Amino acid sequence: MTLPVPTLDHVVINARDDMDRAADVYRRLGFLLTERGYHSLGSMNHLAMFGTDYLELIAVPKGATSGRLDLLDYSLGLNGLVFGSEDSAATYGALSKAGVPVEPPVEFTRPVKYDGGQGDARFRTVRMKAGVVPYGRVYYCHHFTRALVWRDEWRHHPNGTVAVARALIVEPDPAKGARLYADMFGPEAVRDIEGGKTIVIGNSRFDILTEAALGEQFGDAVPDPEGRPAYMAGLTFRTSSLDKAARALREGKIGGVRQSKDRIVVPAKEAVNAVLEFVE
Repeated sequence: MTLPVPTLDHVVINARDDMDRAADVYRRLGFLLTERGYHSLGSMNHLAMFGTDYLELIAVPKGATSGRLDLLDYSLGLNGLVFGSEDSAATYGALSKAGVPVEPPVEFTRPVKYDGGQGDARFRTVRMKAGVVPYGRVYYCHHFTRALVWRDEWRHHPNGTVAVARALIVEPDPAKGARLYADMFGPEAVRDIEGGKTIVIGNSRFDILTEAALGEQFGDAVPDPEGRPAYMAGLTFRTSSLDKAARALREGKIGGVRQSKDRIVVPAKEAVNAVLEFVE
């Protein structure tokens, strides 16, 4: 059975139990967020939809005693990297045969309201077994109702974002961290870069870097690791216009923004503990 082709479905910012604050921050960062949604598994979310991928803010309600309480065990910030799957059963079969430690598919739903109607978005995910990924959640998502998720009216962002270009992962040993992805997608998906490894994920990439290499790129804009030796650190977004992104950040009164000719960096402390970068 052929290994899955690596494509990016979405990335996840964990807000733990403070969704109101996270949603306010990401709106001020210039993202148009969908109405708050509630999963059948007990979590809630807002999405920022792009061309073929999206950003998800996820949390549990304050005072929750059931549902996705595991989100409270993770730090604030980037917590999920999610690959696309057109057939979750086939994805599970291929990965299991290749020796990748995955759990059987789990299906869930989320009611969606949109201009002129509503419906139930339905998903099936294939997740890594507990303890396999030391820095967060890595899994696949199979959308049964794409038309309820990728709607054009939700793709127009004040900051001009059109795609997730890169995710940043800190690992003390990047080569060791990259082995999982070589098993998932084949060794040709993994490349050497300065300070670590990169995994080619469709039109995006995941950079696995040492903490020192991350610091060289982002200085003191990096997130607080909170004692974690390995963690998901941040995201690079592709925007149609750096000027548009800069204007949105000014209007949102985001502090500590650094702009150069070819990029804008938002410190992690201004973006729920995830360093953000905008490039054209």
